[in-house]
Amino acid sequence: MKILIVTDAWEPQVNGVVRTLKMTQRELMKLGHQVVFLTPLDFKSIPCPTYPEISLALASTKEVKGVIESIQPDCLHIATEGPLGWSARRIAIQKGWAFTTAYHSRFPEYVNARFKIPTSWTYALLRKFHNKGVYNLTPTPAIVEDLRSRGFNNPKLWTRGVDKEIFTPIGPKQSRQSTDRPVFLHVGRLAVEKNVDEFLKLDLPGEKWVAGDGPERARLEKTYQDVRWFGVLDGLTLASLYRSADVFVFPSVTDTFGLVMLESMSCGTPVAAYPVPGPIDVVQDQVSGALNKDLKAACMSALKMSRTDVYQHSLNFSWEKASQQFLSSLQPILN
Repeated sequence: MKILIVTDAWEPQVNGVVRTLKMTQRELMKLGHQVVFLTPLDFKSIPCPTYPEISLALASTKEVKGVIESIQPDCLHIATEGPLGWSARRIAIQKGWAFTTAYHSRFPEYVNARFKIPTSWTYALLRKFHNKGVYNLTPTPAIVEDLRSRGFNNPKLWTRGVDKEIFTPIGPKQSRQSTDRPVFLHVGRLAVEKNVDEFLKLDLPGEKWVAGDGPERARLEKTYQDVRWFGVLDGLTLASLYRSADVFVFPSVTDTFGLVMLESMSCGTPVAAYPVPGPIDVVQDQVSGALNKDLKAACMSALKMSRTDVYQHSLNFSWEKASQQFLSSLQPILN
């Protein structure tokens, strides 16, 4: 089967959407399917305002239609709600094709955090986008219920996995200032909606490490000079960072899943997070981490978790399972 995935999120971005799509492609190809991506790299593009590493395709619907028709897909999945996503949606409706969409990010909350646009406006736009699809694939049960309560009529679970060949409890580790003082680690995009300040301003014993990049990086580095900053790392180096830390701190309250939490747990490192959608479905409280409205209390509680128990909980998630969910939701194009 030839599966076309249309996505506005693609390389050189380093984020959960891109990782999810690449890992899904890998698993589907193992099953003998062909996966073709339509991305901004296929067209002229411009940097997204305030997110310059995100490219916005400058392509007319006619151009996008021509590429899609040349691919002749058997199934169509629209992964994002950007310019390419809207064009593909319009084309599919015109042709009478069934298609699926995905809800990867709590975009209304992101837009509100950056531009103060009411979330009700953005959710109305997203309902229009997703309710035309047969299914809107969503990463956790909590987000499925949240979307349903907001008038989305077709949310369906599509969970996530972790690359267990890279993210394992055994392997090299990063050097630490002291083996007697704990390391609290955060990995992710350094942007206002990720709430990183809530971690960095905590009075915690030991070291604070941060890996990642984004528009807030310069400000954060200047404000928190006692933090060890690592920038963007490849998978193997990132795994060594997870293994070296005592607690992974996830301060976001807007993520739909949080792949970095799963990567950390797969390396045996417990998670400290708020009890909000995303963490509540990924972390088993007091087993693979600690969930608390008081983030410092969660950090201190997570220090007590068994790394073996943390790793065992991570085995509940796999890209094989996630990709089977994705595959079972696809709709054939009937020309």
